[in-house]
Amino acid sequence: MSSILTNNSAMVALQTLRGINKNLSATQNEISTGKSVSNAKDNASIWAISKVMESDVKGFKGISESLSLGQSTVAVARNASETVTDLLTQMKGKIVSAQESNVDREKIQTDIQALRDQISSVTSGAQFNGLNLVRGTDDVNVLSSLDRNSDGSVTAANITVSRQDLSTDAGVFGTGATLAGNTTDSAAAVVNTAIQSDTVIAGTIVAGEQFNMQIGGETISYTAAAATTGDVAGGLVAAINAAGIDDITATLSGSTVEVFSTSAFDDVDIVASTTSTAGTFNIDAGGASANATGSIAARAETVAFSASAGVSEGDGYRVTIGSANYDYVAGKGETFEDVARGLKLAVDAAGLSDISTNVVQDDTTGAWSLQVDNDGTTLAFSSTGAAGGTATGGLYGLDNIDVTTDEGADAALANVETLIQTSIDAAASFGSDQGRIDTQSDFVSNMMDSLKSGIGSLVDADMEEASARLQALQVQQQLGIQSLSIANQAPQSVLSLFR
Repeated sequence: MSSILTNNSAMVALQTLRGINKNLSATQNEISTGKSVSNAKDNASIWAISKVMESDVKGFKGISESLSLGQSTVAVARNASETVTDLLTQMKGKIVSAQESNVDREKIQTDIQALRDQISSVTSGAQFNGLNLVRGTDDVNVLSSLDRNSDGSVTAANITVSRQDLSTDAGVFGTGATLAGNTTDSAAAVVNTAIQSDTVIAGTIVAGEQFNMQIGGETISYTAAAATTGDVAGGLVAAINAAGIDDITATLSGSTVEVFSTSAFDDVDIVASTTSTAGTFNIDAGGASANATGSIAARAETVAFSASAGVSEGDGYRVTIGSANYDYVAGKGETFEDVARGLKLAVDAAGLSDISTNVVQDDTTGAWSLQVDNDGTTLAFSSTGAAGGTATGGLYGLDNIDVTTDEGADAALANVETLIQTSIDAAASFGSDQGRIDTQSDFVSNMMDSLKSGIGSLVDADMEEASARLQALQVQQQLGIQSLSIANQAPQSVLSLFR
């Protein structure tokens, strides 16, 4: 049936053309935007995922900038620490030169002061954007990542950079909980009295037989001139004094050889032996024997620190010598070794002519001790501790190095090693942190590339496919228009019926 009111062929052709035009419009949109999913209408789930990932890319870009800032800041601190180490090494060379008594120590001291001022200049200027990592003790956090959890929540991750205090600040002794239980004093006073050891000669003495005493590694021998213990004891006393052993003297008391040591920090071992078949030694009532051993303790008094307790930031320890207090307040991550060496620096900085110090570790317990020796008048001696203080600077004592005296030169040689080790540890710590930041920076850069690639695979249009589809749709559009045109001309045939 023909109708001029309803043209089904035209309606079909029109709907087909509309579909072609719709697909053509979508394809042209892909080509113009470069995206197959440019809005939520195109594909809601894919669009939502891509937007979350795009926000992560923006976040990681900010993290990359944060890491670059942290990287530069830590690099400045590392360079400063290495420079300080080099300057301290130069200072050590000057101090070694001052050990000779026939050098101009005043000029050497001038050079040391110049190096000290340069170190202060380096530590003061080692800042980047106002942040100085070689002064103070507070840690610095560098934003390193954004971690997205499975529930969609996001948390920030940081790389913690520990400040390394290379200042010369004395710190502030705290008023918190007492730490006196972590220290043990060997005596209530430091004195210059020699330490005595008695060796009793006993048994049957045969003239012509040899008696030996090894004191501090040096052997003294005496051949008995008479068959009496007094002769042997007297001969050994004379031989000991004639040997001129450092810090050692001897006196005779009947058949007893009294050996006195003023060795400040070293124990003096005594080993006695004889070729006699009946003559014996008895060292400090240790038992009669043809071969005997003993030891004279070092003269210095000690402050022994706990082998089991820990050290927290702000823990301060104080040694009192005479009426003066000498303090050291621990920084973050320090140990009793640091405390003992810090107290040594504090005492040495006072420049007391008769006082010398040393730091030792017990081979058995691992406990650290500060030794204090007095070569002058008797002085009171005690120690204590308290929490809640402000940490002492890592280069404390540097300002007080003085090589113009024998005592000062000796103390400076030991103390500069502690300062060098502190600066080396600081540089190593910053180097480790910088390496970690570099690695994280590379990772974040690669992560952003991966995220961008992932987003592209989700929403980017396949341009080759879109180009081919565009050409096909254009041909279909032309055919659709042609079909619609033909369909629209169908009612014209009705006119022939009325001719």
